[in-house]
Amino acid sequence: MASAAIFSSMRRRRSPSLEAFLAPVDLSDVALVQTLVSVTAEIVSSFSDKSFSFQRRNSRSLVRKVEIFLVLLEYLRDFGAAMPWTAVICLKELYLLLYRSKILLDYCARSSKLWLLLQNHPISGHFHDLNQEISTLLDVFPMDDVELGEDVREQIELLQRQARRAMLFIEEGDEELRVQFFSFLDEFEKGRVPDSADLWLFFVERLGIRDAKSCRHEIEFLEEQIVNHEGDVEPTVSVLNGFVAFTRYCRFLLFGFEEDEVELGIGNNQRKPRKGLIAQEIAETFITIPKDFCCPISLDLMREPVIIATGQTYDRSSISRWLEEGNCTCPKTGQMLPSTRLVPNRALRNLIMQWCTAYGIPYDPPESAYASADSFAAASPSKAAVAANKATAGLLIQRLEDGSPCAQTIAAREIRLLAKTGRENRAFIAEAGAIPHLCKLLSSPNSVAQENSVTAMLNLSIYDKNKSRIMDEEGCLGSIVNVLRFGHTTEARENAAATLFSLSAVHDYKKRIADEEGGIEALAGLLREGTPRGKKDAVTALYNLSTHTENCTRMIEAGAVTALVSALGNEVVAEEAAGALALVVRQPIGAKAVANEDLAVAGLIGMMRGGTPRGKENAVAALLELCRSGGTAATEMVVKAPALAGLLQTLLFTGTKRARRKAASLARVFQRCENAAAMHFGGLGVGYALAGNSAANRDSSFVGEVSVPLSISVPVL
Repeated sequence: MASAAIFSSMRRRRSPSLEAFLAPVDLSDVALVQTLVSVTAEIVSSFSDKSFSFQRRNSRSLVRKVEIFLVLLEYLRDFGAAMPWTAVICLKELYLLLYRSKILLDYCARSSKLWLLLQNHPISGHFHDLNQEISTLLDVFPMDDVELGEDVREQIELLQRQARRAMLFIEEGDEELRVQFFSFLDEFEKGRVPDSADLWLFFVERLGIRDAKSCRHEIEFLEEQIVNHEGDVEPTVSVLNGFVAFTRYCRFLLFGFEEDEVELGIGNNQRKPRKGLIAQEIAETFITIPKDFCCPISLDLMREPVIIATGQTYDRSSISRWLEEGNCTCPKTGQMLPSTRLVPNRALRNLIMQWCTAYGIPYDPPESAYASADSFAAASPSKAAVAANKATAGLLIQRLEDGSPCAQTIAAREIRLLAKTGRENRAFIAEAGAIPHLCKLLSSPNSVAQENSVTAMLNLSIYDKNKSRIMDEEGCLGSIVNVLRFGHTTEARENAAATLFSLSAVHDYKKRIADEEGGIEALAGLLREGTPRGKKDAVTALYNLSTHTENCTRMIEAGAVTALVSALGNEVVAEEAAGALALVVRQPIGAKAVANEDLAVAGLIGMMRGGTPRGKENAVAALLELCRSGGTAATEMVVKAPALAGLLQTLLFTGTKRARRKAASLARVFQRCENAAAMHFGGLGVGYALAGNSAANRDSSFVGEVSVPLSISVPVL
C-alpha cells in the first residue's frame, strides 16, 4: 500500500519520498488539465461512497471539496479555456494537494480502527492542514483571468468561503471512544481488570471488531507501529505495548480460541509461512545465499544490516539482542566494543535487495528510520502491559489445561510469542503454571503444537529461574530430548537443541542433560546433517556440555567428538567446534579420542590459517591441550603438521592476547621435546624447523621450506 506508506511517513514527521510529490512539469496545459481530471475522478470514484470507520465528517468534507475541483477541471478540459501562467502554476500545486488528499483518505480507509482512534487528533490536524492549503490555493487562483461558466464560478467561490471558515474539527464520538480506550488501559495500570461486558460493548458493538481474525489484524497493525515508531510521536512505545497487550487479552477473552483452526491447519499438520522469516522454500536452499548477506549471529538473510565499532556487519535485531544481554564484545572477532553505536550499512542493504530481486526472493526490510531503532528497542513495558499480559497468560494456561487440541495449539503459540520478549513475561508465565502443560504438548502428534510448545519452552528457559522449573518438572527434559531426536519438523528439532543449550548454562544441569538417553547422539547428528541454523544450535549445546569434565566419556561414546572434528571444515560452526575440542582434549581420554581422528590436527591447523580471530585462538588452544594431555604420540602428530611454524609466528604477532599466550606455550612444549623436536630455539630469537622424530629421517627439503626465523623472545609464563 504505497500511498498509505507515504502518509505514514508524513505521520511520523519525516519527509516523504520525493517521487511521491513530483508535479508534472513537462506537460502542456491541456495534458496537465487532463491529468488532473483523471486524478480527481479517481479520488471521487474511490471515496465518495466509502464508509469510513472514523474521521467520517472530515473525510466526507474533503471528498466534497475534491468533487467541486472536478467540476472546475472538467470545465477547463471541455471548453479549452485559455489560462495564464499563474493559473498553470496553481494547477500544478493542485496536483500535489490532490495527491496528498488521496493518501490521507486512503490511509483512513485502510488503517486499523484502534490506530485511527489513537491518532484521532493528529489525523484531524492533517485534514485541517489540507483545508488551509485549499483556501490558500483558491485565494491565489486567478479566477478573473480564466473564462469560467457562471455555475462553475459560483461553486468555486462557495468552496473558497467555506475553506476560509474551516476550523479544526475533532468528532465527538471518536474522541469519546479514544478516551474510553485509554481508560481501559488505565484500569490495568491500577491493577484492575475491566469488566468483560464493557469490553464487549467497546470492541464488538462500538468498534465493529466481531471476530478473532479482525482482532488479530488490529494487534498486528499496532505492532507494526511499534516497529516504525519515532521518539517524538505519541503515544510512546511503552503505551503502545500496553495497548497491544490489552487488545491481545480482549481477543482471547471475547472471541476464544477456536476461530484460528483453519489458519493453524489442525488435522492436516500444515503450517502457514511464518511472517518476517525467509520463506520455507528459500530456507531449504539457505546455503546458496551469499555468505556476506547472512548475519553471523542468526545466519539469516539480513533485513537491516548495521555496522558496529569493530567494522563487522550484523542484522540489527540480532546484534541488538546480543548487546541487551550484557555483552560488550564483537560476536565475530571477540574484540571489546568501545561504543555500542549501530551504523546502517546501506550499501550492503542495497546489494541484498538487488540480489533478492534478481532471484525472485521476497525481501521486506523494516520501514523504520535507522536512527530511531535504538531509542525504542529497549523500551521497558508499562505496568498496564505487564498486567494485561498476566491476564492473557491466565487465559492461555487455562486453555492449555482444559481446551480442545485446537485451543491448546493456539494457546501454545501465543505463549511462545508472549515469552519471546520481556523478563517479566517469562517470569509470570512460568509462575502461572505453563511449563507442565507445555511439557505434555511436546509429545503431541500435531507438528504445529509440538513446534510451538518446544519453542515456548526455549523462550521461557532464557529466564534463569525458569531453568530450574523446567529441569525439576518430571519428564520434561526427556520430552525435550525426544523432540530433538524425533521431532516432526526441522524447526522443532533445532529449537529443542537450542533449549538444551539454554538449560546447560547452569553447570549442575550439564551432567543430567548429557546422561539423558539419546541426547548427545541427536546433537551430534544435528551437527553433522542439520541446516546451518541447526548446526549452530547443536554445536553451542555441545560446547556447553563439554565444559563439564564428567561428560567427556559420554561425548566420545556418542560420537560427538567425531562430529566436532568434522565441523572444523564448516566455517559456520568451526569456531565453536574448535572451542569444544579444546575442552575435550584437556582430559587424556579426550585427547586420545581426538588424536585418533584422522582429520583433527589438519582441521585445527586449517582453523589457524583461515578462521576468525576467536577461531584461531580456540584452534591453537586445542593443539596445546592435545600436546599436554595426549602424550608423545599426540605431540609428534602436532609437531609434524605442515606450516605450523609459520602459523605460530603469525599468531605471535597478530593474534588475540589469549592466542599469543597459547602460541607461546605451544612453542615451549616443542622446546621441552628438543630431542625429537621440529623446532629450534636459541638466543633472543627463535627458529622453527619441522622434522620427523629423529635426525636420521629428517626431510631436509621440507625443513628448508618452512624454516622461519623469529626475532622475538618467547616469554616465560
